[in-house]
This record gives sequence, C-alpha cells and structure tokens, in this order.
Amino acid sequence: MRLGSPISDDYGIVVAMQRLTISIDDDLAEALDALMASRGYENRSEAFRDLIRRELGSGQLQSRPDVSCVATLTYIYAHHERTTANRIMDMQHGHHELTISTMHAHLSHDLCVETTILRGPGDKVQAFAQSVLAQRGVRQGHLHMVPVDSLADDAAHGHRHDHDH
Repeated sequence: MRLGSPISDDYGIVVAMQRLTISIDDDLAEALDALMASRGYENRSEAFRDLIRRELGSGQLQSRPDVSCVATLTYIYAHHERTTANRIMDMQHGHHELTISTMHAHLSHDLCVETTILRGPGDKVQAFAQSVLAQRGVRQGHLHMVPVDSLADDAAHGHRHDHDH
C-alpha cells in the first residue's frame, strides 16, 4: 500500500491520504456532479469518500449483525390512541440500554412524530425498532443505522473526547 501526501483534516490534524485515479463515463460524471451540487460537496474527492464510507458501513451492518451502531428511529403515530404512546414509552424504558434520547413533536391535532436515538448492537437496535414500528397506532416510520466500528479509525486520529456523555 502506497501512502500519499499528508493532508490536514477539518480539525487541523495531519492524516495520510492516497491519491487514486479512476475513469468513469461522461453520463456517470454528470450524475456525480449533479449529486455534488445538490448535496453541497466542494469536490469529487469528498463525494467519493462519503459514498465509499456509506457503502462500507452498509456492508458492515449486513455482514456483522451485532456490530455496534448508533441509529435514529423516526415514526408517526396517532395521538388519540393513548395507549400507543404509553406502550412505546414502556418499551423504551424496558430497553434503556439501547434508548439514548427521544424527541416528540405534534404534527397535527391527530398525529405526533417522535425520533429516538438508539445505540447498541445492530441486531438488537433493529429488533427494537421493528417492535416499535409494529405497534398499533404507529402509522409509518424509518430506522437509519450507522455502524460505529467503522468510525473507530476516524476517532483514533488523536481527536479526544474527554467529556462525560
């Protein structure tokens, strides 16, 4: 493996990077440029790095179901089905090792939205999320998982987090 020139990251920490040269057809390059513009990327390198990180993280979650992750679970439920909110709250308390925080907002007279931050083994986070989404009164929802193991190398670059969580 050949290391490239040292480059400072967003925190001013020097990291080694490799320069890769790739060829893509014109249509794919145009699609990439449109994606970059829509998401605010300043250059193709950042866009490629994010696409690769996302793909590797997704693969890690699929190949190792118990990999440590953080996740957001967002769901909409009927406010007037009073037992729904109580059942979900009981579930969160019953899985306090997974549930970090929940934000609740009123969408209308009848509907509420909640987003819950979860952390733990991916298979347990996913099972908990499915049990919430299957509750009577929950209209729809989505789980977004990010593996933490894949971020361990990023955190090991010397940027310390000594504060309590």
